[in-house]
Amino acid sequence: MSGHGLSEADICAQRITPAIQAAGWRLDLQIRQEVTLTPGRISVRGMLASRDRSGRKRADYVLYHRPNIPLAVVEAKDDTHPIGAGMPQALAYAGMLGVPFAFSSNGDGFLFHDQTAEPGKTETGLSMDEFPRPELLWERYLAWRGLQPVGANSAEALAEDYHDGGKEPRYYQSLAVNRAVEAVANGQNRILLVMATGTGKTYTAFQIIWRLRQAQRVNRVLYLADRNILIDQTMINDFKPFGPAMTKIRGRRADKAYEVYLTLYQAISGKETKQNIYKEFSPGFFDLVVIDECHRGSADEDAVWREILEYFSSAIQIGMTATPKETKYASNIHYFGPPVFTYSLKQGIEDGFLAPYRVVRIDLDRDLLGWRPESGRRDDRGHEIEDRTYDRRDMDNVLILEQRTGLVAAKVAEFLQGTDPFAKTIVFCETIEHAERMRSALVNAVGDLARGNDNCVVRITGDNPEGKLQLDSFIDPEQSFPVVATTSRLMSTGVDAKTCKLIVIDQTINSLTTFKQIIGRGTRIDEDYNKHFFTIMDFKGATRLFSDPAFDGDPIDVFEPGEGESPVPPVSEGEDAAPPGLGPLPDPPEGDSQRLIYYVQDVKVEVLAERVQFIGPDGALITESLRDYTRKSLRRQFASLDDFLRKWSSAEKKSAVIAELERQGVFFDALAAEVSRDCGPFDLVCHIAFDQPLVSRAERARRVRQSAYFEKYGQQARAVLSALLDKFADGGIEDIEDTEVLRVDPMSQFGTPVEIVGLFGGPDSYAQAVRGLSETLYAA
Repeated sequence: MSGHGLSEADICAQRITPAIQAAGWRLDLQIRQEVTLTPGRISVRGMLASRDRSGRKRADYVLYHRPNIPLAVVEAKDDTHPIGAGMPQALAYAGMLGVPFAFSSNGDGFLFHDQTAEPGKTETGLSMDEFPRPELLWERYLAWRGLQPVGANSAEALAEDYHDGGKEPRYYQSLAVNRAVEAVANGQNRILLVMATGTGKTYTAFQIIWRLRQAQRVNRVLYLADRNILIDQTMINDFKPFGPAMTKIRGRRADKAYEVYLTLYQAISGKETKQNIYKEFSPGFFDLVVIDECHRGSADEDAVWREILEYFSSAIQIGMTATPKETKYASNIHYFGPPVFTYSLKQGIEDGFLAPYRVVRIDLDRDLLGWRPESGRRDDRGHEIEDRTYDRRDMDNVLILEQRTGLVAAKVAEFLQGTDPFAKTIVFCETIEHAERMRSALVNAVGDLARGNDNCVVRITGDNPEGKLQLDSFIDPEQSFPVVATTSRLMSTGVDAKTCKLIVIDQTINSLTTFKQIIGRGTRIDEDYNKHFFTIMDFKGATRLFSDPAFDGDPIDVFEPGEGESPVPPVSEGEDAAPPGLGPLPDPPEGDSQRLIYYVQDVKVEVLAERVQFIGPDGALITESLRDYTRKSLRRQFASLDDFLRKWSSAEKKSAVIAELERQGVFFDALAAEVSRDCGPFDLVCHIAFDQPLVSRAERARRVRQSAYFEKYGQQARAVLSALLDKFADGGIEDIEDTEVLRVDPMSQFGTPVEIVGLFGGPDSYAQAVRGLSETLYAA
């Protein structure tokens, strides 16, 4: 360290940027500074949420071959740090961007980490005038990725600029596009991208198509989806720049005058029209086929659907899904190959691009304990009820308990009224008939809200044109109504309801794919409309699937085609088999073509258990009691009470310790609600982790008033400190450590923030007084 006495900003401006430019990097096209990769995870406290800006990831420099292809990350430190001090950050950001080069510098030189180097030479020191030229890093990058530097399919030929349109891709979207384009450059014609719902798969698909068309690698493109709303939203939004070159295939004839075609697979496979419209195109007509939500398209549908992929087998085929289907009956990976890129729900929440969630699990007595009719019992419609025990798997499938429907509706209404009565809510039901009964029950349960608007609660199902007309209003954040939508299957995919805050599951879900899709309805964030997190209210035990190792893990190829079988996966069988511990539903009575459904009005249903569950810092749902989980977590961090007290006492601001513990998975608001709302985080930690007696904030404030702490200050300063103590008793230590408290009542009654600080002799003296107040609060 040379001791230039320069700040980090000065080091960048005066030494690092000139050194990079001197190596031939163009400031206007190849060098970007302070590149924000993630906005920071959203932290949830009770019903409040805020973005943790301190947790955002921002690279000091990202260096590019072209504006859409990053090559290296450079992290800078001031000259009080060693040259390599920024390397851990640089490596983390390089990993996120998928680049092999990372640099750290303090202005005296560079530490260069090169993943393409031979073993033993991964990290080397460079002087300020030895920074590598862009041509050298590009050449090494190509070799690292196994790409050819020249030729029709070379990475250079495909390195066309993305279409910005005023919107910049997120870091993972750019990485997904680059990995797909590189796969094409390497001659791969079956490509799989796995991206969690809400992370912008359609926008990513658009960027891939744009790049490949700009490079003249593909000309005509077929985009396949299975919902009209997916096609229509795509054309209006992400694919809009294709303009007149784009069309939607409708009717029975195919107009071959376009270049980008969007369609439903049902519309061209003959499933709806009884005519294979896709065969009006020659097998080689399309250069690229993009299959949206390919977990259904490639694995679930009948032979005609599979024939579409086989018919256009000469085209590059890119499958996109949030939920790759991998069973012994069906496989995406066997058809497309391993994913070239994966971005998970867990990573999206950690980065702050997806909304975190909490789970309200409600177990009903008749679901768990079951109900058995007395011998000869008939239902409300006169049918004799089969003598057996009916449990959760039967409810609203075989047995309709009217009081159960009313209880579920009442719990949903209670939650909305206790949080946000206008929170957009989707209720997933077993059947269309169940969705209608639930709609009616909810209309009664929400009371005045429904009386004020006929469309407060609507049923949006495939058979209900009137309800489907309300879908646009439901997903429009500027429309207050409808508030609640009941559905069975229609809204599980393709509904971009960014402001959906509550997902109610009253549907038996044994499919991990279906579960992921349903959860995906709530994962979008809309900060403009105060949507930062969402709640899952689970009546059917579906959230047990959070504990499935495959929920957010890497997909595993388990499809086993027999000898001579087509590599295209066959129809899925058994993915919806019952979960462990629940057998399949009993067969219908002999001779009946349809299962008899029993309706019973007079069986009482009650809540057996209700609990709130949270996701921990590892992305997994906390299934043990919150108190036990917190105790174990805190004892892992602090070996003894003294360890915690040292940490607490040494912190200049106690709020920093609280924020750190919250990031590590301590839910103080939930603990306070369970243990004592009058106690702050300090006492909750001491009590739960180290069995100390609880002391309320009010009691701590009282002790300070009785101490000699106030005696060193004048009358007006003492009045300010007394008001701060009142703030502490009401809200906690964070309130008195934040200088913004001086702008609100009752503090503002003492004058402006500048005048209040002046009562103590200036900012430093005021800060010292607050620190002293904090230390006295937690003394002994």
